[in-house]
Amino acid sequence: MAAAARPYTPHGASRRAPRGPRFPPCAVTAARVQQNVERLFTRFVEEGKATVRLREPAVDLCLSKANVINLKTFLSAVRLAHQGNDTGVLPLSPLVPAKNSDVEKPKTKMIITSRRDYPLTKSFPFSLEHLQTSYCKLARIDSRVLCLKKLRKLDLSHNHIKQLPATLGDLVCLQELDLHDNHLEAFSGALCSSGLQKSLQLLDLSQNQIQALPLEFCQLRGLVQLRLDDNALLRLPCRIGQLSRLRFLSAARNKLPFLPWDFRNLSLENLDLFGNPFEQPNPLVPNIQLKIPLTLLECAARATVNHRIPYGCHLLPSHLCKDLEVAKTCRCGSACLSSFIQITVTMNLHHVAHTVVLVDNMGGTDAPVLCYFCSLHCYSQFLDRHLQSHG
Repeated sequence: MAAAARPYTPHGASRRAPRGPRFPPCAVTAARVQQNVERLFTRFVEEGKATVRLREPAVDLCLSKANVINLKTFLSAVRLAHQGNDTGVLPLSPLVPAKNSDVEKPKTKMIITSRRDYPLTKSFPFSLEHLQTSYCKLARIDSRVLCLKKLRKLDLSHNHIKQLPATLGDLVCLQELDLHDNHLEAFSGALCSSGLQKSLQLLDLSQNQIQALPLEFCQLRGLVQLRLDDNALLRLPCRIGQLSRLRFLSAARNKLPFLPWDFRNLSLENLDLFGNPFEQPNPLVPNIQLKIPLTLLECAARATVNHRIPYGCHLLPSHLCKDLEVAKTCRCGSACLSSFIQITVTMNLHHVAHTVVLVDNMGGTDAPVLCYFCSLHCYSQFLDRHLQSHG
């Protein structure tokens, strides 16, 4: 008969905080038991389980994995001792300390790979650090999973999940999140601003239906590995270069026509952009959005960014704050908001990654990158250098 290291709630007992330490039955003597038993919980005695609740010290003795006959005899002895009667008439077996192999250790890993095995009535152990529930046809994330505060790795791949709850961001220990092969159409900005900012290191969103990632996505500064393959992405976050720890990026088989200018600031070990419909860059055909003279809003916005003037929603309307966060950067280093000249230029992906998967079947490793100019002067200087180098 062994004392369980993991407490359970016996029949009739309230789910309250533990009353104190638990002791093996060998620590209970007749002197301590007499007039000291508050209650016996014996509903599951046929399963070798019982709980003895003492008054002083205020502890619950949780017994499990016991021989049923021996357990019944032991409980009878406890009742007699509590009443002050002689226990010598009972055939008690000698009590020995529980072996380490008899004590149930907290469960830290659970893998479920079929709908049939998914627990519908039982709770998940709160000690779980790694949970995989794949191929279970889940349409949403189980609220019981969101209570597992010790989770470090959560694999929900190969399900039918369409939306992610904001409370997923409360799993502040989560380092790996696998959402491969679901029905996601978006990844919310609220998750990017949650506790996942610092903890999340691996994120797999491949094989979903995502067309764009939110601006806040680049707040996930702890990301080391990001998988975006087989979605419907039309663009990558404009500030993706802020993911300074990112080392593995795959966004193959999407609908990317070009890469954001900030892509140049990445420092990757492995990059896979195969199968995207990249445009053919043509610096001689600019997209001119330049407004002359500049509006007062444009001048103020440029000055705010260029001089790093602090701002926030307590000072400016929220839409202006968002505009400032996505301000474009000219090749001269100055900012521009809504007045600019835009072109695409060619970049060899080896500039940002040590290993590059070919972007097409022709063996290419070049991709078009957006480029911005804050004025006609900056664009003219670039055009002169470009024509000279390709003269």
